Amino acid sequence: MKGRLYLIPVTLGGDDYSEVIPEKVAGITRGLRYFVVEEIRSARRFLRQIDRTFPIDASVFFELNEHTDESEIGRFLEPLVKGHDIGLMSEAGLPGIADPGSKLIALAHRKKIRVTPLSGPSSIIMTLISSGFNGQNFTFNGYLPVKNDERTARIREIEKKAREGFSQIFIETPYRNQQLAGAILSVCSNDTMLCIASDLTMAGESIVSMSVGEWKKNPPQLKGKLAVFVLQ
Repeated sequence: MKGRLYLIPVTLGGDDYSEVIPEKVAGITRGLRYFVVEEIRSARRFLRQIDRTFPIDASVFFELNEHTDESEIGRFLEPLVKGHDIGLMSEAGLPGIADPGSKLIALAHRKKIRVTPLSGPSSIIMTLISSGFNGQNFTFNGYLPVKNDERTARIREIEKKAREGFSQIFIETPYRNQQLAGAILSVCSNDTMLCIASDLTMAGESIVSMSVGEWKKNPPQLKGKLAVFVLQ
């Protein structure tokens, strides 16, 4: 029989995994010895977090990130074909969202391999349900362009959809979050609603929804923080 591809959630940050990872999920993870991960060092750190005695040296890690050649992905599924279960992990939260793990999942489906998602934190969903915005109709836009003119055009496009009643969710890397926040405040109308959630599940967690005009009076300080943005 073929193995199963488990979609393993990891923490969004912080040291106490038990606050966000169910014990049953941690137990399944402890039993795996094959992993496809975005970054091996952080994956090992998480495994040691849920089990100080986790047999790292007896485990096999395949690295799947933006630098991985797509021709290599099929090789990562070989243990599954031989009957071994594999865990897929992102850098934070749930795999398959805004990370290359979706390519492995798609290939597993094509090869008739069972895919099993496990419960854990999703910064995107946690932000949406905490925002007070429309949870019936929403779009996740991933990362916005880095170049100023392209980013400005994209923000205007997203704002238009948001004002039509569709919550618009997007993210950026921690070292560019402050720039993105500034761009949003300079481009969007004062009455457009903006939710910014930062450092979710961590000691400095902040979730604030207010108009762009109000944000201009109280500019967010997001440098180095993990953040999710929602427009409506």
